[in-house]
Amino acid sequence: EQVQRVKEHAIYKLAQLYIQFGREKELASLLQALRPFFATLARAKTGKIVRTVIDMVAKVKVLDADRALQLQADLCLDSIEWCKQEKHTFLRQRVEARLASIYFQQDKFQPALDLITELLHEIKKLDDKQLLVEIHLVESKLHHALRNVPKAKAALTAARSISNTIYVVPRTQAQIDQMSGILHAEERDYKTAYSYFFEAFEALASLDEVEGLKCLKYMLLAKVASGGASEVNLIINSKQAIKFIGIDLEAMQAVAKAHEQRSLEHFEAATKKYASQLVEDPLIKNHLGKLYEQLLESNLIKIIQPFSCVEIAHVAKLIKLPLPQIELKLSQMILDHKFHGILDQGKGQLIVYDSPTEDKTYTSGLGVIENVGNIVDNLFRRADKL
Repeated sequence: EQVQRVKEHAIYKLAQLYIQFGREKELASLLQALRPFFATLARAKTGKIVRTVIDMVAKVKVLDADRALQLQADLCLDSIEWCKQEKHTFLRQRVEARLASIYFQQDKFQPALDLITELLHEIKKLDDKQLLVEIHLVESKLHHALRNVPKAKAALTAARSISNTIYVVPRTQAQIDQMSGILHAEERDYKTAYSYFFEAFEALASLDEVEGLKCLKYMLLAKVASGGASEVNLIINSKQAIKFIGIDLEAMQAVAKAHEQRSLEHFEAATKKYASQLVEDPLIKNHLGKLYEQLLESNLIKIIQPFSCVEIAHVAKLIKLPLPQIELKLSQMILDHKFHGILDQGKGQLIVYDSPTEDKTYTSGLGVIENVGNIVDNLFRRADKL
């Protein structure tokens, strides 16, 4: 057993050397070369080594993210074929779950969903709760990426209910909390989203710097969206967040400042200046778009409030945005009942009406008709009994 432990340690050391010198091909062929050795090991130990080596590929610094993911996917596919030949079901299921997660990162959503669906059917029969939590979590991420929020919530609820009955590692629990925050943010419940992101960040800050920073950005975004832009600097200067200070947090500070000042100009400038830190993340990009729309609407209402009739070109000039964009936004706001008015496009004018007062006579009339209807129904029932 001691000899096997030394060999296992040597495998990890060799893999680390391949990573250090950027020899990804040798790292990829390492698992194939080790297969005769795996025959002498317990299956659980084999599974641990295979999964560790696959995860190590992501740490090869000379590889860009896309190449690293593709190499991991190739390793997973090769290992799955070997597991099928050796009838190593336990390891195959875990490698397939890892492959689904890699497909998700590669934006191959449909192949990942097909794999997850098949795997779920198989795992539910075995009642492997630890693996079920991981699979449901990936399933939730996939449905969210495909904009199917109800199914994403259902998958996450399944993951959370199972995780409450077993011990899950802190990283998995943090991912569940982060996904809960993401789904609450989709429903614009930013206060609840912030609390989930905070829980996830506390765990991830000490486990994974990359994921910790991403979760901190989501947390700050939720704080801004819930009207707490003034608190962003306090959060950034907190004990746990201060080690992440850099251009990413600078970008979030710029967004918070623009939102606090209600300045569209500064908001647009921040998103352009820090595009790689903000717009490249789909979640941040989506919610920044919603924040921009909210800012635009509140600024437009502030501008048109004193007028009963105003030229649309004048509104566009005051807000410093193109005329077609303002026309489109005003018509959308009228349809959404954000204010009462009409667009006179022939004259290029916006006519604003006062908010209509509720006519209580109409409501009272409906109540009278409903009561009369109930009386007539009662009279019919009594007549039937005679």
